[in-house]
Amino acid sequence: MNKTPLNLKDKITAYRIYLILGALFISSLVASNLIFQKFFYWDFFGVYTFEISVGILPYPITFLITDIISEIYGKRKANQIVTAGIFASFFSLLIVYVSKEVPATVWSPINDETFTKVFGATAVAVFASMMAYLFAQYIDIQIFHFWKRVTKGKHLWIRNNFSTFASQFIDTFTVLLLLCVTEVIDWDRFGILLLNGFLFKVLVAAFDTPFLYLAVYVLRKRFKLKQGGELNLEY
Repeated sequence: MNKTPLNLKDKITAYRIYLILGALFISSLVASNLIFQKFFYWDFFGVYTFEISVGILPYPITFLITDIISEIYGKRKANQIVTAGIFASFFSLLIVYVSKEVPATVWSPINDETFTKVFGATAVAVFASMMAYLFAQYIDIQIFHFWKRVTKGKHLWIRNNFSTFASQFIDTFTVLLLLCVTEVIDWDRFGILLLNGFLFKVLVAAFDTPFLYLAVYVLRKRFKLKQGGELNLEY
């Protein structure tokens, strides 16, 4: 894809936007790992009732952001965000581990038992999430750019949905498999959670397509990008 050169002012602006997108990406990823142990149900207009982890709520945001970055900044910058997310997740795991190991005071509002109950499975969750995340995000970026080449930069909705559907199934399957193997979740919940998680992510991916179009339209207009063009942030 053609890289559009930028003047210094526009390059600074582009970097700031990239950093904001990266911050939203990393915070969504870390939050999903920390809150995953709570499950909820959602009645979808009486057609289907989802039973899913609250950790799934911020997670689709990460795929929307990598699609925006892939479209505007290119594959290399999208992969950099994914790699940064891996380091951030493992660092958050270290913080949780240290926090769990230090003893609570007698007057602490949250005692050791409660803290361990809430965050005790975080290590397993982060490992499972990271393995799934590693496969899913890189596959999402690869498929996204494959369809971008095939469509010659046109039909954004095709690469957005095709890449997300495939990567989200891989993500959901991998993380549930690892959580069941490590006995965090019972095997009899595997099938229904896989179906619920994948269907929910498919709905979100379809729902977020207009937001992707809006973000891409605004950024293309701001930096005068041609269809299929990408920003060149390299010096």
